Amino acid sequence: VQLVESGGGLVQAGGSLRLSCAASGDTFTISSMGWYRQAPGKQRELVADITSGDGDTNYGDSVKGRFTISRDNAENTMYLQMNSLKPEDTAVYYCNARIARYYSDYRADTNYWGQGTQVTVSS
Repeated sequence: VQLVESGGGLVQAGGSLRLSCAASGDTFTISSMGWYRQAPGKQRELVADITSGDGDTNYGDSVKGRFTISRDNAENTMYLQMNSLKPEDTAVYYCNARIARYYSDYRADTNYWGQGTQVTVSS
């Protein structure tokens, strides 16, 4: 699975950006996709994720109500609409695809990552 992000950039506080992640390869095996971010000096954190089947979504507490994750299965593309951006949203945003394989008594996950796209929010 290959992932390519786009849509990052510089925006003023209160503004909006839309990130895209195009997946290619064995996309039919993907269990879920998500967005993570990493700011300088901080650990990578979950922003939002979405399952492939039901489209169930999950958001990090800091972005709830401001960000929306969506997925176009026909185009194998995932989006992150980011509204009401804050300076603390500044980070490199990474696209993630997870493949879950189930065995008799355990599950093994394989994660794929994009190259990252910079989002900078000025105050």
